[in-house]
Amino acid sequence: MSIHKDQPKGLYLLFFVEMWERFSYYGMRALLVLYMVKYLQFSMQKAGSVYGWYTGLVYLTPLIGGYIADRYLGQRKCIVIGAVLMSLGHFAMAFPPLPFFYTALILLIIGNGFFKPNISTVVGSLYAKNDPRRDGGFTIFYMGINLGALFSPLICGTLGEKIGWHWGFGAAGIGMLLGLGMYLWGQKKFLGNHCMYPACSSKDREIEDKPLTLVEKKRIAVIFIMTFFAIFFWSAFEQAGSSLTMFADRETDRLIPFINMIFPTSWFQSINPLFIIIFAPFFSNMWTAMGEAKREPSTPIKFIIGLGLLAVGFMVMAAAAALYQQSGPVSMLWLVAVYFFHTMGELCLSPVGLSMVTKLSPPKFVSLLMGVWLLSSFAANLVGGLFAGNYDTMNHTTFYMIPTGTALGAALLLLLMAPKLKKWMHGIH
Repeated sequence: MSIHKDQPKGLYLLFFVEMWERFSYYGMRALLVLYMVKYLQFSMQKAGSVYGWYTGLVYLTPLIGGYIADRYLGQRKCIVIGAVLMSLGHFAMAFPPLPFFYTALILLIIGNGFFKPNISTVVGSLYAKNDPRRDGGFTIFYMGINLGALFSPLICGTLGEKIGWHWGFGAAGIGMLLGLGMYLWGQKKFLGNHCMYPACSSKDREIEDKPLTLVEKKRIAVIFIMTFFAIFFWSAFEQAGSSLTMFADRETDRLIPFINMIFPTSWFQSINPLFIIIFAPFFSNMWTAMGEAKREPSTPIKFIIGLGLLAVGFMVMAAAAALYQQSGPVSMLWLVAVYFFHTMGELCLSPVGLSMVTKLSPPKFVSLLMGVWLLSSFAANLVGGLFAGNYDTMNHTTFYMIPTGTALGAALLLLLMAPKLKKWMHGIH
């Protein structure tokens, strides 16, 4: 069964809107630590801290944005507000003075809060509760995220590193504007009335007034528990933009043989999304085939596999750091291998988590609980950024063994809890 089979047309509009939004986010993220260290002359500790707070708060504000959408504005208006604020934020980054830098980060954090939880909720609204196309649809949507993430370091990173930092940030702003324009052009035609109104509007008053059942409460508890375990995954995974970027910059032999060209540091950020685009259809079709054969693993088991693959990636990273200490700069293939394992882990956890929230949430709380799911990335980015701040003061082999240990520990604990969680999901896989 193909993941593209009979998907709603609105999915493809949201695919491209999300692609441009992620183009802008990852283009800016690919340059952020390098810009702070090389241009603003921040120490690695300060840069890691700012990076952690920024990438963390970007995932805290969706809790507020999801609540505002569910209660007051509806998801569709919130998406427009978020896109406008993020466009302004990216263009503010294109101005050198430091006040513009911090203003830009604030605009991006607030804008993302309005945008991020609500576009995922609109995707979920295109499907009935037990629609078998839903997981495949979210995988297509996830490919849109990663298509943007693939090209943005190549375009924004190259402009930023080779021509001028602010050219790179400006290109990210143009990407966000393209996403906003596409959404405004296509929303009425392709999305109809989906998510136009808040969940507590008069037509949904019956849903709003009903108290939660015991089954709904247990399913919500599963969302919170899985969100907690996702923190262990993302705090390690998000080293990509900080400590792994610095490893690429300082400890990797980036000379490409035969053509005598240095591989730009920011381009390493494109390896993960490239692998996602290649392997996401395979994973989606694999889950579908296993589901049809009644052998698909439950959501908790998929998370456990994801955490295990993440740990394998950091074992490879620790080995690369040890090799550098012995004989100097290491081959780029070490980082390629790390990103391969991390991507396989991500495909077992991230689109599965998005789909899980839209399946397990009561209708009146979908955007709010999507914000709760994104809270895992808030906590993880904050912890991961602060941890990356220790990169210059810690033995690098030891540094990379720490996320290996936390990922394995989380996987074992979740394995013990998996049977109970599956029971609480009450028939939703």
